[in-house]
Amino acid sequence: MKPTAGADQDNNTEDTGTEPARRKAGPDLYTEFQQIVGNPYVDNPRMVCRDVYVYYGETCAIKKVSIDVACNEVLAMIGPSGCGKSTFLRCLNRMNDTVSICRVEGEIRLDGMDIYDPSVDVVPLRAKVGMVFQKPNPFPKSIYENISYGPKIHGLTKDKHEMDEIVETSLIRAGLWEEVKDRLNEPGTGLSGGQQQRLCIARAIAVSPEVILMDEPCSALDPIATSKIEDLIAELRTQYSIVIVTHAMQQAARVSQRTAYFHLGNLVEVGDTDQIFTNPKHQLTEDYITGRFG
Repeated sequence: MKPTAGADQDNNTEDTGTEPARRKAGPDLYTEFQQIVGNPYVDNPRMVCRDVYVYYGETCAIKKVSIDVACNEVLAMIGPSGCGKSTFLRCLNRMNDTVSICRVEGEIRLDGMDIYDPSVDVVPLRAKVGMVFQKPNPFPKSIYENISYGPKIHGLTKDKHEMDEIVETSLIRAGLWEEVKDRLNEPGTGLSGGQQQRLCIARAIAVSPEVILMDEPCSALDPIATSKIEDLIAELRTQYSIVIVTHAMQQAARVSQRTAYFHLGNLVEVGDTDQIFTNPKHQLTEDYITGRFG
């Protein structure tokens, strides 16, 4: 995949940012990344992120990241541990607000709205941009109450009949209805790990979000449960935009349409998932995918 020496001389690529990077190897290629490989932008995006920096105290964890989230797509974020992908994911619904030393700079917009504008209420924002965490975290309530909690506090229903419909529809969309319809009053914590994670997904979609964020949603699950979650992600994409952080590159290849590779807080490469995994353009991306580091 590397250009020949003659090609380098003809194109004078030694003076550019990308080609010298391809002639070096290893995880310390760049500490300050200079040029994103690929196109991070899309037509008619659901979310727009421009020049996003994240600081923990004086430490810069995310460095000038710009990327769009398209409607009805799964965008996978990959990279070695500590590269900033989960930190960036949490910027998208202001979960980093809960960390006192965290500061976010730049612009993140949802349907044109600046989500970091001081006038924005994070409660309805997090309904529009839901979150599914690495470890299933059902409320210590019944299965029914896990789903009904969000619609209730957001005033989405007028009566119990409407609430029953939301609960049933959410569980159907999450592929869980047939397994729990006869025990809705039992604790959600009594379900298996895979069922709990699908319950959490049902809880997220019960408030009619636009975007669903998933932070390694299958890392604590067995292969069968993982397969069900991946099938569910494919179905949900027809209605929502999904951003998933995963260490499992095979999972990213299976479920996503676009993939973004992060390294040391930098967005290194963005592209169609097939291209990223079969013909990465940046040496760092290739080294990570082929297992040279990670």
